[in-house]
Amino acid sequence: MPKQVDHHERRETIARALWRVVEQRGVGHLTMREAAKEAGISLGQLQHYFASREAMLSFAMDFASEQASLRVGQGLQELGEGPHPRDVLRVMLTEMLPLHADARATSRMSAAFVLEALHNENFHARTRDGMLQGRAMVEQLVRQAIADGQIGPDRDPVVETDLLLALTGFTTLLELDVVKPRDVLTAVDQHLDRLFGGSDTPAGDRTR
Repeated sequence: MPKQVDHHERRETIARALWRVVEQRGVGHLTMREAAKEAGISLGQLQHYFASREAMLSFAMDFASEQASLRVGQGLQELGEGPHPRDVLRVMLTEMLPLHADARATSRMSAAFVLEALHNENFHARTRDGMLQGRAMVEQLVRQAIADGQIGPDRDPVVETDLLLALTGFTTLLELDVVKPRDVLTAVDQHLDRLFGGSDTPAGDRTR
């Protein structure tokens, strides 16, 4: 009896192959032929799952976002019940940065997708909506921390949210070896300490 193909697993294999193409050879090689080659399947097999390059990239980006969310969820679970918002924000921010192999792969896929979004209306709308949703989550955490007295009442939640998200700009500096991971983590921690008042704020596991 012929082996049954797990179509979801095959699509994930293709998505990860596309990540590798982006990570190892760059955005210029984001083609269906290159993805098929990297995944070890024929172009015809790839087209069975994805009718177009756009459909393939959309799935790869969705899968990247899903994996990033799973990593954040795992990090939050490790914090235990009722984690301090400072530690929650730290997990969210650090998982957006290319500080380890999985995060680096999804970060580069995201960067490639943003470049595509600049010239593709469908990608632009989806990317913008995803970013707005992520920003709203961060702002909600900041607003709640202000309401709970964990962040000073004089802080503007909109400005503080923008400053927190600006920390993800370390991505480019990390990728080009301008700064070191440990220095980035130090900067993130110091910013969070200042935002939350520092001294008696739980710092979580800063070595992650």
